[in-house]
Amino acid sequence: MKSFRKELFFDLPTRRGFVNITPQLEECLRESGVREGLLLCNAMHITASVFINDDEAGLKQDFEVWLEGLAPEKPYSRYRHNGAEDNADAHLKRTVMGREVVVAVTSGRLDFGPWEQVFYGEFDGRRRKRVLVKIIGD
Repeated sequence: MKSFRKELFFDLPTRRGFVNITPQLEECLRESGVREGLLLCNAMHITASVFINDDEAGLKQDFEVWLEGLAPEKPYSRYRHNGAEDNADAHLKRTVMGREVVVAVTSGRLDFGPWEQVFYGEFDGRRRKRVLVKIIGD
């Protein structure tokens, strides 16, 4: 069995954003040489997430509006966590959107359903963050 590990880095200039990272994961899979197995991808920061959904502009806007409704950024005073930092909302948004995805690898390809893509979700940006990719299989 093969094992492959790579770190991806993201530095979004905005506080929040969504990036389709499917092409980077497909490149990692090619580098790994794995034809049958599993790909794990997870955000290594508590204010970022990795999730699967459709790559549609309106849906990304819907996520932003929905998440802001669940955990509004302001007023900062509404959160007990906020003190040295003002990112309590980012922690909550990450909890809702999730930490990681696992995707089956079949015949050397990511085995997605229709329209599925992998996204990096940033909820407290403007600094460099890391995503782990781990691929195991044959």
